[in-house]
Amino acid sequence: MKKYIAILIVTIFMISCKSKGIAVQNSSTETPAKIDKKTVEKHYENKLDFSTLYIKASAKYVDEKQSQNVTAEIKIEKDKQILVSIRFLGITMAKALITPTAVSYYEKINSSYYEGDFTSLSKWLGTELDYSKVQNLLVGEALDDLRKGKYTQTIVENLIRLEDEKEMNIKKAYYLEPEKYLLQKEQILQSAENRMLEIKYADSKIFNQGILPTSIEINAIQPKGRTDINLNYNTISFNEELSFPYSVPSGYKKIIIK
Repeated sequence: MKKYIAILIVTIFMISCKSKGIAVQNSSTETPAKIDKKTVEKHYENKLDFSTLYIKASAKYVDEKQSQNVTAEIKIEKDKQILVSIRFLGITMAKALITPTAVSYYEKINSSYYEGDFTSLSKWLGTELDYSKVQNLLVGEALDDLRKGKYTQTIVENLIRLEDEKEMNIKKAYYLEPEKYLLQKEQILQSAENRMLEIKYADSKIFNQGILPTSIEINAIQPKGRTDINLNYNTISFNEELSFPYSVPSGYKKIIIK
């Protein structure tokens, strides 16, 4: 069923369709601010220091036609691999294994699976995807490495907004709170293709390893309707020995992405 693939793909990065979205208007409360060259540096002072991370989350998927509540188990071995399992009533409905070089997932409803690299998957999703972005999304860091970009800085509703100056066709904006410079929101707009994606972070908690948001809201608005996915981290543990078992059940059909 499509919603399980949507939850799975959004859990590991974005939305699982190529529908076009509606662009968001800029806030009228935006005011210029003097660029603080240390803003990005202060944001990365919050970087989590861990070897492994285990998360058990509740996930809610909502579109114009349906609503579904599931659980998501997320295992991360930092910079090496991520395993995501989506379960409904205790039954595994979809599973994904992500490494820096490959993406594999399967879903039970249609007995299908995918194995490939990020290049073909990025084309299917309609946006650039790599391992770092997946990991960053799950731990509350900006999708892109802000240290490698050039940004226009403004104040919007008491948040620091960094807007990428380099991208012409894709507008990316990152919103940081001004006290600890934690990421609160990020937006990706593709005006020419009329697309919009917004990711919001909330309920950050302090651990010995750093600060981690425990609530992630992902919204995509499309001409045919709106898609919302909410993740709430219920169980979190760091630096435990984790296993990453993954195998496609026999008889499943391979998805070919052209």
